[in-house]
Amino acid sequence: MREYAALDAAFRAAGVPFTRDEPMSAHTTFRIGGPADRFLRVGDVETLRAALRALEAEEVPYFVLGNGSNLLVPDEGLRGAVVKLEGQFRLARAGEKGRLLAGAGAPLSAVCLLAKELGLSGLEFAYGIPGSLGGALFMNAGAYGGEMRDAVERVFTLEDGAVREYGLQACEFSYRHSAFMGRGAVILGAELRLSPGEPEQIGNAMETYMARRKEKQPLEMPSAGSVFKRPEGYFAGALIEACGLKGLAVGGAEVSEKHAGFIVNRGGATCEDVERLIGRIRETVLREKGVLLEPELQRARLWEKPGV
Repeated sequence: MREYAALDAAFRAAGVPFTRDEPMSAHTTFRIGGPADRFLRVGDVETLRAALRALEAEEVPYFVLGNGSNLLVPDEGLRGAVVKLEGQFRLARAGEKGRLLAGAGAPLSAVCLLAKELGLSGLEFAYGIPGSLGGALFMNAGAYGGEMRDAVERVFTLEDGAVREYGLQACEFSYRHSAFMGRGAVILGAELRLSPGEPEQIGNAMETYMARRKEKQPLEMPSAGSVFKRPEGYFAGALIEACGLKGLAVGGAEVSEKHAGFIVNRGGATCEDVERLIGRIRETVLREKGVLLEPELQRARLWEKPGV
């Protein structure tokens, strides 16, 4: 077991709050995941910069956590540090000329509600997506014909201790992908470009989308949202259902009876259960339908060499 005495001392000296052996099951919507060696709660850029400087000096890998809504954490936990963006990173406010500024830790639904209050349209599709803004930007989250790239003006990151700015083109958004994947950049927040609209009409659209989610998705059970990306020309859930896999279970993990594109934790599910179930789904759909499903679900991975 690695010793963290020097790292802990550096955190204390820099005023970085942390806990030891934090159960990650408490921080994921799947309610799955073993303990992280260190769990940091940072509320501003300077504290974040100090935390990352200490981690890199001690060569301790780390993972930046959003809302944990599209995340699978190993049962054995994470040997390193998890960084949670709170405080100032959860704030959102009006910008100039139809712009909205929000931190990466802001819940996406809260950002949508602020946009409605300000009479700004363009985020209605995102209402009800259970992630943070940073996580939504990281994977270019989308629903009901909209994606985050449709609303982005600029994204701000912390890389090698310096704040960087990415325009829309530099973000390299595509289906469930962005330039930030694999870079080691920490998304700090974004400026969103929206259009004037009537708050009542915006709210009605948001509620319509939310009603559709509640009707079709197993929101009443722990899950991580859609497990698979949409294969070209198909819908993953429809393929899985056509293969008769609704209700298929491995341990505590089960293909939702309500929406076959979701895997739910029916009680006591482990990361291994979910991964084995994903494997069986992929094998069956490939064999019976000739389509190889690609997981959308992210597996927590510690950055060994940030920035590389």
